[in-house]
Amino acid sequence: MTAVVIIVIGTFLAALLIGSRRRANAAEWARTGFDPAAYGLVPRGGLDPGRAGPPVPSERRERSQAVADAAWGGNWRAAVAHVEAAGEDWDERWDRLELLAEIARQDDAWLTAWRAADPDNCDAATLEAKLMVHRAWAIRGGGFAHEVAPENMAEFRRLLPAAIDAARRAALLAPENPGPWAVMITAARGAQYAKDQFRPLWKGLVQRAPHHYEGHWQAMQYWCAKWHGSDRAMMAFARRALRKAPAGSPLAGLYLHALSELVSRNGPRAFPATAITKDRLKAVTKALATVPADDPRLPVLRHLLADFLGRAGMHRQAVEQFRLIGRWCGADPWTDYRDPVAAFDLARGVAVKLSRTKPLPVTMEFVGDALHHHG
Repeated sequence: MTAVVIIVIGTFLAALLIGSRRRANAAEWARTGFDPAAYGLVPRGGLDPGRAGPPVPSERRERSQAVADAAWGGNWRAAVAHVEAAGEDWDERWDRLELLAEIARQDDAWLTAWRAADPDNCDAATLEAKLMVHRAWAIRGGGFAHEVAPENMAEFRRLLPAAIDAARRAALLAPENPGPWAVMITAARGAQYAKDQFRPLWKGLVQRAPHHYEGHWQAMQYWCAKWHGSDRAMMAFARRALRKAPAGSPLAGLYLHALSELVSRNGPRAFPATAITKDRLKAVTKALATVPADDPRLPVLRHLLADFLGRAGMHRQAVEQFRLIGRWCGADPWTDYRDPVAAFDLARGVAVKLSRTKPLPVTMEFVGDALHHHG
């Protein structure tokens, strides 16, 4: 080993040691000397581990309840109107279909009546196929294959191809609608579709909705190592989604979900703390800044972003995300810990310390989620 190599390795190890010590010191300060309010953050006593973000606005909640009550009362036309009001905003239309699926899982008599009265309705047929996928997974459960009872696995294997066939029939009813294709993509990994079987489904989706969030999320699951791809394939897919995500869409956040899967599967050392990763996290930060504040996907993405910004040493940017998150800490990665509040608060404190953020120049207090200036 040459002297140059020894010097390079020694320098690298010294940098690691210094970085580790700095982080340990920052963690100790975060536990003993960190006053969140002094830095524009919600005090620890005000943190809420019950949610990822603010509750659904009362108006939207009341509208959803009205749709549910009407459906359970036999008025399926209210469900039709609710979905059709989304027009060709395909992400919104899918979200509304998700609501109908939740309603139908409790009582689907209204869906049976809808299908009988209007058998050519694509949304109703898509919803029926989607519920078949849900039932298949409910029978299988979330365990590893060897943990599933043989009769349950057999029923799972039977239901998923049937759900894909039902979704294909739904696709014929409204060729422009990406909903059936999202159902097919969701079912494909459990149905053990080979890559040459999966790719036409993916093509069918993106031809109709190039930035469909749920479709991309489900496809990323297909390409991950625990299903039919690999870490490399999953990350490549997520990077493509990041590059093509339009302003206002949360699609760029798919990259964060891919990083989360990577770390979950391989451990913290799998996180690629490189300059390229930092550039991608900057791109995600910029993209999420354009997403409407009431997008239900945004809070979960902000939690992941804050965590990965900290892992990448981008502590100033992490502090800004923690300010945007506010009091909510009921999301990954904090909920992976026994005490999500403590984990969230520690991450905030470390970010503040390592970013050298200065305390606010004026006395502030929190009322609700907002900071208010003291006279």
